[in-house]
Amino acid sequence: MNGAESLVHTLLKSGVDTCFANPGTSEMHFVAALDRVPGMRCILGLFEGVVTGCADGYARMSGKPAATLLHCGPGLANGLANLHNARRAQTPIVNVVGDQATYHRPNDAPLTADTEGWARGASAWVRTATSSAAVGADAAVAVQAARTHPGQIATLILPSDTSWDEGGVIAQALPVPEKPRSDPAQVAKAAEVLRRGQATLIVLGGEAVRAEALENAHRIAAATGARLIAQGANARISRGRGRVPVDRIPYVVDVAVKALAGVRHVILCGLRKPVTFFAYPGKPTTPIPADADIHVLARVDQDASEALARLADELSAPRAAIADPGQRPEPARGKLTPESVAATLSALLPEQAVVTDEAVTFGRGFFPFTYAAAPHDWLNSTGGAIGCGPPLATGAAVGAPGRRVVALQADGSAMYTLQALWTQARERLDVTTVLISNRKYQILIGELANVGANPGRTALDMLDLGNPDLDWTKLAQGMGVEAARAETCERFADLFAQANARKGPFLIELVV
Repeated sequence: MNGAESLVHTLLKSGVDTCFANPGTSEMHFVAALDRVPGMRCILGLFEGVVTGCADGYARMSGKPAATLLHCGPGLANGLANLHNARRAQTPIVNVVGDQATYHRPNDAPLTADTEGWARGASAWVRTATSSAAVGADAAVAVQAARTHPGQIATLILPSDTSWDEGGVIAQALPVPEKPRSDPAQVAKAAEVLRRGQATLIVLGGEAVRAEALENAHRIAAATGARLIAQGANARISRGRGRVPVDRIPYVVDVAVKALAGVRHVILCGLRKPVTFFAYPGKPTTPIPADADIHVLARVDQDASEALARLADELSAPRAAIADPGQRPEPARGKLTPESVAATLSALLPEQAVVTDEAVTFGRGFFPFTYAAAPHDWLNSTGGAIGCGPPLATGAAVGAPGRRVVALQADGSAMYTLQALWTQARERLDVTTVLISNRKYQILIGELANVGANPGRTALDMLDLGNPDLDWTKLAQGMGVEAARAETCERFADLFAQANARKGPFLIELVV
């Protein structure tokens, strides 16, 4: 048995049975091992940023890590932007990165790179295998590191001779560390603050925005009068009818500051102190009032869901009914606007859909309009690196088979990883992409004003996606995805219903 075969066997024993791959020469023995070791589903991505984004979406929905297979340091570098997003989402991923053979590395061949150095910026655990005999044990530790709460990225670098040399040893799966619990003093302090009856805001992140945790947060809020809010970008939040409706901290600084004004106490559960996305001249760097006291119910590395349950019991908070969001809206008619598109999505969203959101500026207002939609999960871009949407949706479809994925996608950011559409077609994945084609980087037009810049023609040309216009219908069709264009709400509603009723991927280009 060679090192590559021991790697595949060990990954499977450790519960990793899906690999998103873009292999090269140094990974050929891993590819060959897939024929000899059954059980690993390997999915090809045509760009490493697709591979890493797919692994992110897969783990967010399946609850377990996938492996990625990347070609040397430059291949890892191509995937780093979506590994950054995954790190911010606390997503478990096991990267397998090929490298020069140990004896060839001193020759400084063209693909030789500081692979470990590049990996460390996005990984909690990094190791380079030293021999074929060590590969299996290294892989088991990598999976254990990835599955350590709240979820981490582990990168195992394999010099090619450690893959092809004989002497591989299969390692047994290592135990997953238990989630650390909040200290009793943290729970007691939060309860004491809530009993004061002062203006208190509970900010939720991580697993605290899943359905069961939200119900306990709702118990606490109903019993004490505290407000609930989620952090601005969440890896996965439970939403729709029957779920506790919770707003997010707004992206725009002035709006966020206004939303949190008057708060005397802030209790954090599953996240760090909220800060603004960027610094702006003369504006605060956090939306939390300067005179508010901050308390931590659960750190990021602690079990936020369990802490909420204990706090609810500490307060003897009874079960609280979830408010009826009202009648599900009808599909909108007429012009495509953020409000009309959101209403149509809410009206027609399939039961238990998975929504991936990289709609950016146009989609910023979608969230509150979809409270009355069918129950669904909503996945945000968490790290701000654009181009996560198409691969995130692709991986989510693999990780949640049987559930329709609806990808809300801006046109500019989609160009970073449009190759994901090819993978959707190849794997026949149930993804409906709602592509918002405004042919500009609208978010950056707003940022020019926010930072006080005074743009001229040259600056504005850098934010314009026209000349020539992108034709997303043809781009999708060229990669095997059925696609059509909509310029009215009526047309969008018809296409959206058709897309969600069929198998396989479909792209709807909204010309806004």
